[in-house]
Amino acid sequence: MLPLMERELVGPYLSKQDFLDITAVAQSAPGIMAINVAILTGYRLCRVPGACAAALGAALPSFIIILLIALFFRKFAENPFVQRVFMGVRPAVVALILVPVFTLAKSAGVTLKTVWVCVAVALAVWLLKISPVYVVLVAVLCGVLFGKKERAQ
Repeated sequence: MLPLMERELVGPYLSKQDFLDITAVAQSAPGIMAINVAILTGYRLCRVPGACAAALGAALPSFIIILLIALFFRKFAENPFVQRVFMGVRPAVVALILVPVFTLAKSAGVTLKTVWVCVAVALAVWLLKISPVYVVLVAVLCGVLFGKKERAQ
């Protein structure tokens, strides 16, 4: 949903930088990122009523579709054809996840020279069993300190 949201929001409602900022905040907030982006955008445009409308608009269609699928899936879950379809969809899901990651990384200025930070953090979280909450808090602190240093110069 993120590329679709970017295509629909950037221009008429948000600047590219505003969308990138909202996406960064939405990623650090608990919950589904697309809904978080919708809520933050709705709040930015129309405060609380906008946030409520955006949350419903982002969540309700998916909820209804998944509910309908769940009602009928039990009858077809053991079907070999359905199982093969789900196995075939897996690579497409990976691609749908990677495309926005690369797009946002490019927008955020992540390059081959700076990607080591992302890799190091991911490895630290995985290998050292560090909570991602601590990583986010350290990143916020570093960002604040870096911003103060930049303003001082």
